[in-house]
Amino acid sequence: MKHPFLLCGSVGWCLEVFWTGCHSLFKGEPTMMGNSSLLMFPIYGMAFLIKPLSSLIKRLPLLLRGSIYAAGIFFTEYTTGSMLKKHNMCPWDYSKAPLNYKGLIRLDYAPVWFVTGLLYEKILGDLS
Repeated sequence: MKHPFLLCGSVGWCLEVFWTGCHSLFKGEPTMMGNSSLLMFPIYGMAFLIKPLSSLIKRLPLLLRGSIYAAGIFFTEYTTGSMLKKHNMCPWDYSKAPLNYKGLIRLDYAPVWFVTGLLYEKILGDLS
């Protein structure tokens, strides 16, 4: 794909719909309805920045690379969520979740972001 931004936005949307669909099943909803917001596409699209970052850190151990990606995703989630919240447009609210910070990030999602970052690294690396 010539446009990694579009690829990352699409992958992010698909992952979110899958994640929320699985989550609804765990809440006892057999329809497994997943959802997302149009606002999420450009946020997920920003994952294209993992490609140049991965070139810089490719020699680091997997555990450290995944941790760096998770930290970057937390940073992106917090900053974009803060901007959207100022305009009453933030499509997520983790206020009632354990280990949330200002309702914008969930620290218990660190393993999810760790794996997601490495998945994006692999997908974007395969484009070369």
